[in-house]
Amino acid sequence: MQTASLAPGAASALDANPWFALDEPAEWQRFSHPAVGRAGWWESNLAISGMHCAACSLAVEDLLTRLPGVAAVQVNGPAALALVTWSPQQSRPSAWLAALRQSGYEGLPAGDITAAGPRRQAQRLMLWRWMVAGFCMMQVMMYACPAYIAAPGDIAPDSAALLGWASWVLTLPVVLFSCRPFFDAAWRDLRHARIGMDVPVALGILIAFGASSVTTFGGGGGEVWYDSVTMFVFFLLSSRLLELRLRDRTAGALEALMRRLPDSVERQRADGGFERVPVRRLLSGDRVRVLPGEVIPADGTVLAGESRVDEALLTGESKPMLRRPGFAVVAGSHNLSGVLQLRVERTGADTRYAEIVALMARASSDKPRLAQLADRMARPFLLLVLLASAGAAFWWWPAGPAHAIGVAVAVLIVTCPCALSLATPAATLAAAGALARGGVLVRRLQALETCAAIDTVVFDKTGTLTEDRFTVLATVVRSGAEPAEVQAMAAALAGQSLHPASRAVHASFAPGLWVAHAVVETAGRGLEGRVAIEGGPVRALRLGAGEFCGAPDESGLGSGLQVHLADDRGWLASFDLDEAVRGDAAAALAEIGALGVDVQLLSGDRIRAVERLARRFGIAVAAGECTPEGKLTRLRWLQQQGRRVAMVGDGINDGPALALADLSVAMGQAVPLAQANADVVVPGGQLLAVAALLRQGRRARNVVRQNLAWAALYNAVSVPLAIAGAMPPWLAGLGMAASSLLVVLNSARLARLPDPAPRSRLPADTAPRSPFAKGA
Repeated sequence: MQTASLAPGAASALDANPWFALDEPAEWQRFSHPAVGRAGWWESNLAISGMHCAACSLAVEDLLTRLPGVAAVQVNGPAALALVTWSPQQSRPSAWLAALRQSGYEGLPAGDITAAGPRRQAQRLMLWRWMVAGFCMMQVMMYACPAYIAAPGDIAPDSAALLGWASWVLTLPVVLFSCRPFFDAAWRDLRHARIGMDVPVALGILIAFGASSVTTFGGGGGEVWYDSVTMFVFFLLSSRLLELRLRDRTAGALEALMRRLPDSVERQRADGGFERVPVRRLLSGDRVRVLPGEVIPADGTVLAGESRVDEALLTGESKPMLRRPGFAVVAGSHNLSGVLQLRVERTGADTRYAEIVALMARASSDKPRLAQLADRMARPFLLLVLLASAGAAFWWWPAGPAHAIGVAVAVLIVTCPCALSLATPAATLAAAGALARGGVLVRRLQALETCAAIDTVVFDKTGTLTEDRFTVLATVVRSGAEPAEVQAMAAALAGQSLHPASRAVHASFAPGLWVAHAVVETAGRGLEGRVAIEGGPVRALRLGAGEFCGAPDESGLGSGLQVHLADDRGWLASFDLDEAVRGDAAAALAEIGALGVDVQLLSGDRIRAVERLARRFGIAVAAGECTPEGKLTRLRWLQQQGRRVAMVGDGINDGPALALADLSVAMGQAVPLAQANADVVVPGGQLLAVAALLRQGRRARNVVRQNLAWAALYNAVSVPLAIAGAMPPWLAGLGMAASSLLVVLNSARLARLPDPAPRSRLPADTAPRSPFAKGA
């Protein structure tokens, strides 16, 4: 890979382009990751400032796409984030940022600690502009009231002139200070031969204020619109301020995740001491010490120490997890209580943390189809707005210049498509942000639209509904034996073996005071040894296959895997084993059913095992021994029947089915193929997240429909009224700002996940605590 080098004239070049440092691979890899399926290409995340509308998003996309070595650009306006797909052999990040500045925008690496500063500064400045506009609006409205309520001739000309001058003085700071963002953006667009949403807004404000100033200075009397200007600016700034807050919550969540790793960590030296080094200098095999309150810098294994670790943001697990020697830990999790010494296994882009950051960054820069359509419609619509305003002024000019100007201003203001542009992206972004905070990463925002239409969910079994271990389902003991004592003895003996069946028995029962010794394991048969309580009699036992333990042919258990226990008198007990089911499986399936969604089970496992699990959960349709082709055939058949299918899986054999499904969800530590084909990734593997995803998708669809309906109704009513001269400029400004305000407030309802559906048919102990459980 070629690297950027400083030429002899680098000092002057650095002055012209202050982003040269970002051209070093070590720097741009901090906010980049390899592009999936495109060898040699990378995807970088930028935070863009200066965008205020859909036309701005398109302008940034067009600008960056024209640069050499840039293959594709996706810009999400409400999130102010851009995803750039580029080749390090042909392009450099400094060129992108320089091009953005030349066009009137600013860009910074997403997650850069300096990126949050301009956003907070912009919020504070916007708040000041809003307060100035609000104060002046109230005063101007007070001076305008006499003109609305007084009869002709009730106000002396001198008094009317004084009120006009007072209104002009109070409107001036609104135009010069509060309106500055609209004028700057409009001028930037016009300089580059573009039409953005701020162009008609700025024209409307300037025309209204200019015409009012001419009337005031001319002293001949006539109509003024100072109250309309100040009211419009105040309410428009109100909607922009709320939009900034919503954007900050989304972009801030991504930045907080990207800046989660510490800058340095204590690494062990050759002499056994520890020294603090930058995290990027860590290598696999290093031994590091993480103090309480610090963030774990890399994936690894605990070598010494014991602590509670908060992995909520990475796995969705709401409770801090106990980590001891031998336990794995992931980068980005918080060490809460004790000192841990770790062996580093994966660093940088190879960590699970880096994968999650890449998924979340891609989701934040993605745009649903409706948002893309709104962006494409923005430019021609704005051109029509300008033509409609000019046509209305020309039509009404014979009725009087003042009336014609008022109509033109009203048309310019009322037709600004802010609400239409915000309708879809504001809602989907808020919904995806709420899911991300709960541990569900939506890779494609379009998936939220698909979630609302899902009527069938197909689950894989192994690794999805079940875990990769066995558990004891039932126990049958010899007549006269005490079950608790038998289980404790079996657990003590089973603890001496690593066989999966023995581990299941040991994990299911507590050995208590029983201790095993002189244990011998015979492959294919089982264990035999002696168990005893200190000071008590010694019992000789055998644990294993039925023939080894002399088990009867009919043990009274099911047809699954069985382990038997025998003593000197012969058969003593039998244990029925099955795959351990995820703790929230029953609750999740019940919630999905409560949503009216059909649940099916497809697995490559044995038919009897699949049918047994299906009966356990009441799943009516289940198929075992399914090949990847078989799963594809089943999904195609369901889709041909008109079903909208979601596939939930985690294995390589689920990859083709995930790619075909209308909605694909990869669970837990899914293999890369499964994640690459998935619309949604649940790193923590919580099955309740699937139900939460479906609920949130339906809520997002309803909110988007409400937003679009409101925007369409507003334009259908307001535009004809404005063109007909029946809507004064102040009412047009109020309606336009109120429509945007309503869309933003309605979308903000999605920032919190809803309570789960009632699960009355489940026992209380089957509803585990999770980020998606009520009250969590």
